[in-house]
Amino acid sequence: MLLSGRIPEHVAIIMDGNGRWAEMRGLPRIEGHKRGAERTREVIEAAMEVGVGTLTLYAFSLENWQRPDDEVSMLMKLLEFYLRKEFDELIGRGVIFKSIGETWRLPATIRGLLKEAGEKSSGNKGMQLVLALSYGGRNEIIRAVRKAIALGADPESISEQYFSSLLDTAGIPSPDLIVRSSGEKRISNFLLWQAAYSELYFTDALWPDFTREEFFLALHDYQMRERRFGTVHARVER
Repeated sequence: MLLSGRIPEHVAIIMDGNGRWAEMRGLPRIEGHKRGAERTREVIEAAMEVGVGTLTLYAFSLENWQRPDDEVSMLMKLLEFYLRKEFDELIGRGVIFKSIGETWRLPATIRGLLKEAGEKSSGNKGMQLVLALSYGGRNEIIRAVRKAIALGADPESISEQYFSSLLDTAGIPSPDLIVRSSGEKRISNFLLWQAAYSELYFTDALWPDFTREEFFLALHDYQMRERRFGTVHARVER
């Protein structure tokens, strides 16, 4: 049972395991991605239900561009289909859409859909849904450094707050909880700056098997932890 009042403000998820899920069943990898897209909607619904303020989904990394061309092409088509199918309904329910990463690399149709969703949802007051697309944490940090240089920032005056304002996630709270599916226990270049004090949760469930119940297990595990942020003690309400 989830504890009221201790829902993380920001949950970020590394959605991993679609390809392996399909291969284990003798199916084309794209079938795993299709099933994973279904789970994505289920998790979005669950996050809205319990009052998560921001949900960030690691949907396509910079490294994913190195996959076979046919798989990348199918992933882009699936992403476009998902955006067209889901955006209007979620916007109507108050969701705010944002995207982070080198989105200029994405096909023009997807860039247009992301821009449209961001503009249409800018006045909403519901959950913030952040899609990490063509995203890499190291790349984001390097781009932020370049921005600081271009702005002529005085090196001695650069603070953590100022640097954070130059990142793709400016204005978005750092994640309280980062979840990764598929049994891998690493964050794979995801939100490197922002994850400094995030709680990490790893599950063996492949993403197509990551149900709302799995999501609630991750939240419950988070609620049982004692977050110190470098201090000696922070009491957990039970």
